Amino acid sequence: MKKKKRFNNKKRKHMTIKEGFKELWVNKFLYAMMVPAIVWILIFCYGPLYGILIAFKKFSYKLGILKSPWADFYGLENFRFLFNYKGIGRVFFNTIFLNLLFILFVTAFSVILAIMFVEIRNKTFKKLTQSIAILPHFVSWAVVAMFLSGFIGINSGMITKLIETMTGNKIAFYTSSQYWPAILVALRIWQGAGYGTIVYIATITGFDPGMYEAAKVDGATRFQQIRMITLPLLKTTIILLTIMGLGNVFRGDFGMIYALIGDNSKLYATTDVIDTFTYRALRELGNLGMSTATSFFQSVVGFVLVFTVNGITRKIEPDSAIF
Repeated sequence: MKKKKRFNNKKRKHMTIKEGFKELWVNKFLYAMMVPAIVWILIFCYGPLYGILIAFKKFSYKLGILKSPWADFYGLENFRFLFNYKGIGRVFFNTIFLNLLFILFVTAFSVILAIMFVEIRNKTFKKLTQSIAILPHFVSWAVVAMFLSGFIGINSGMITKLIETMTGNKIAFYTSSQYWPAILVALRIWQGAGYGTIVYIATITGFDPGMYEAAKVDGATRFQQIRMITLPLLKTTIILLTIMGLGNVFRGDFGMIYALIGDNSKLYATTDVIDTFTYRALRELGNLGMSTATSFFQSVVGFVLVFTVNGITRKIEPDSAIF
């Protein structure tokens, strides 16, 4: 006797409009808590998208966005002006190079610090060190700039005087651009590595303790447990956060760069990024169309990068992909 194949005839039940309104009414207070967040997102995230039109227009404050005429060259004149700027290649390179250094070193130091904090057994000392490591994230870059001038100022800097005493050479940091990529990376590590440990610590504490107990029974040292268990399990989180970071690889940290560098043209060779260049162009030329075109171009590149890297990650390591 032939066996009849069983088919799963269960269909996914979709909520009707009536049931949807009933759900809203039953949990009205819970949904009401979402209203402020939704309003905030609509006003500050979706509302400004209307201004993208400025990137394709000869914007006039008098005429407004809609009545301003379209830019020449099929509305792309502002983009052509951006790419025809003689120093734009250097600006693009600085932005990408610095951001890649920030992602690489901050991620590495965040992972190292997170593992160190988890390994600390004294709870009081652990809380103290974590608080000290996270604190720099909340310090203004303007304050950092003042302290930095006290360390590397040409006449009064502590580090400058120490180098002069040891080598007999006085280094003018504020007129020598070659030193600033390392300085900016060091400051970004100081500012962001501690704060970045939050996600990694939360991930590590969620690992099954039984794996570590089994490794300990087999004679594995703490270093071997970290190398063979912690780091492989952290790989997914590291890749995920790296993909998200790559979305901003074409955006310079304006608050950091401008607070530390300002309008010091002698340092532009290694520190001038897209955001500082755009701000300077807007301030000096008053070309709002070009500034908006630059910002729009940054967003498009970030969007493409996230999708590209996520696609590559999905093929190599599916569990680490965002979507």
